[in-house]
Amino acid sequence: MIMALRQENKSVSSYDIEKIRRDFPIFSQLVNGKPLIYLDSAASAQKPKCMIDAVRSYYERDYANVHRGAYYLSGKATEAYENIRRQIAKFLGAQFEQEIVFTRNASESINLVAASYGKAFLHKDDEIILSTSEHHSNIIPWQIIAEEKGAHIKVIPLNEDGSINLDAYKKLLNPRTKIVGIGHITNSTGILCPLKTVIDLAHDQGAVVVVDGCQAVPHMKIDVQKLDCDFYVFTGHKLYGPTGTGILYGKKHLLDQMPPYQSGGSMIKNVTFAKTDYADVPTRFEAGTPNISGIMGLSAVVHYVQTIGLDAIGQHEKSLLDYALEQLPSIKNLKIIGSSPDKTSILSFIIDGIHPHDIATILDQDGIAVRAGHHCAQPTMDHYNIAGTIRISFGMYNTFQDIDFLVKSLTKVEGIFK
Repeated sequence: MIMALRQENKSVSSYDIEKIRRDFPIFSQLVNGKPLIYLDSAASAQKPKCMIDAVRSYYERDYANVHRGAYYLSGKATEAYENIRRQIAKFLGAQFEQEIVFTRNASESINLVAASYGKAFLHKDDEIILSTSEHHSNIIPWQIIAEEKGAHIKVIPLNEDGSINLDAYKKLLNPRTKIVGIGHITNSTGILCPLKTVIDLAHDQGAVVVVDGCQAVPHMKIDVQKLDCDFYVFTGHKLYGPTGTGILYGKKHLLDQMPPYQSGGSMIKNVTFAKTDYADVPTRFEAGTPNISGIMGLSAVVHYVQTIGLDAIGQHEKSLLDYALEQLPSIKNLKIIGSSPDKTSILSFIIDGIHPHDIATILDQDGIAVRAGHHCAQPTMDHYNIAGTIRISFGMYNTFQDIDFLVKSLTKVEGIFK
């Protein structure tokens, strides 16, 4: 505890954790009579007041549909909505605002690419490469399109420490490889992918790369042009934003060649019963009334994290991770899952002889929220020959004291099952 307090004080000098925590109303409440310790940001992050206010303001003062009306409120909403597209393009380092497609979540973004790009460019006996550690959302859409097109999925194995096996990846790549789907940071273990290397090797074979950036965007600066990825997706609710908001970045020349994913209002130029002409990108991929309020809230949190600084957030979270790695081994029979040193913000572990769900239930009694299970990453669990883990994941609002309380509560778990 003394070490935690010393590090906490050091952190405050350059990173005002108390001010940040005051920005999140949820931390003013008690859970089971205890202060809330939220260690599940990898699943969904808590929401700052600025985001809540932005959504409320849109509904209270500015509500109208976008791209629909010739009246003041509609024009104001449309202008704000498209300005946010430009904001997100800049946030990701995209070259053109048209490279940003608004979706409901990262799962929909990947489904869009798999269904649309896959429909246009995959052929029989083509190959899709995925890593063992992918989230189900970066597996199942590729299985569906592969079965439809007669393509094949190849899987990159993991090293003993949980990192992807680059030598095996190089051997899998060949001229038949058309798509590589890869997570920037593994959601189950927090291991960072050597993304630029993966992308460059894929491009050498003429393949496109689809990056699941859900676990990276809240913790580090992303520059899609420097990475040279072809598609990059993330979800708003993990970036302290509203649910029902997702982003697909795609290189414009690729999006231009892709057919619509869904159809309906907005995504057209002209409709007759004889023929429909589709809109240009990105409108072609945004059928129907969008989640306008959610996009307003997403804009607020993008501004919020940029004001604090993603570098500062990442450094704070790395300090928390390092401290947790020092403290958790004090728990008897606790084993960290994924030992690669290239980790950030996420830590998974098991305690021999105790089911993860039992651990999570006891921690909840102390107001500590963690994730228990396979984390939508069953192939990763199969790699480790386990059914699931306890996963703790940090956000900008977590403290060293949170870890101290976690260790204290895990000691209680240890005593119960002794």
